Amino acid sequence: MTDKGYITDIVNEYLGEGELFLVAITISTQNRIRVFIDGDKGVSIDDCIRLSRHIESQLDRDKEDFELEVSSVGVGQPLVLFRQYNNNLGRRLSVHASDNRYIKGKLTGVTQDGIFIEKERADKGKKKNKEPETDSGSKQFIPFDDILEAKVQVSFK
Repeated sequence: MTDKGYITDIVNEYLGEGELFLVAITISTQNRIRVFIDGDKGVSIDDCIRLSRHIESQLDRDKEDFELEVSSVGVGQPLVLFRQYNNNLGRRLSVHASDNRYIKGKLTGVTQDGIFIEKERADKGKKKNKEPETDSGSKQFIPFDDILEAKVQVSFK
């Protein structure tokens, strides 16, 4: 099986300090390598193709067979890096907190310690959410240590 640290080094060396950055790498027991990247200004298909070709050029199929997939993080994928939170300022998030609360609202700030969410106000006449929410309409600080999962909410309005 291919070494995850080796793939990480290849990707980080290629991406450097540019607009694109590594989010995650998974390698299955069948040697399926999946590389997920994100970018400050998005990720194009060409970005994924170039990175895929670079990784393949550093691996030897004669030594070890592998399947390689390079893609951007998808809609609905959790935010995992500080840089992703910064890139999503002003967007709606759904945060699952460590005390099992779900907090939905607009991401209004990011610090090294956590995020600020302007929580949504409950609208009369709308169906009640299955996920509990408290103190609607207020701004709340959520430390990164208290975030189990945070996802950008896509609106089709």
